[in-house]
Amino acid sequence: MSLTPFEFLILALAVFRLTHLLVFDTICEFIRKPFQTLVEEKQENGETVTFIEPKGRGIQRFIGMLLSCYWCMGVWCALFLYAGVTLYPVVFHPVLVILALAALAAMLEAWVKSVGE
Repeated sequence: MSLTPFEFLILALAVFRLTHLLVFDTICEFIRKPFQTLVEEKQENGETVTFIEPKGRGIQRFIGMLLSCYWCMGVWCALFLYAGVTLYPVVFHPVLVILALAALAAMLEAWVKSVGE
């Protein structure tokens, strides 16, 4: 399947949004919880810093590491969405459009907030 520049942009935005959803967004905390522990550490200056520690060993640890790395997760999200739209376009096309629109909306919101400050 060759992608037009527009299709590539939609796919890229969808990958960005899905990756962000899985790695950072609170709504997906339940997915990360079995694989990660949040560890708080007090710095010398009194600030508290939170670190993500993968849980367990083997596959549990691997998934925990994967879910904490947006670079890594982005590759797997891209593979999943590209394979999905290639093999099941009727199912995945709406998913891509929804994720791409959500990504664009998030970017616009971040831009509006930064301009307003």
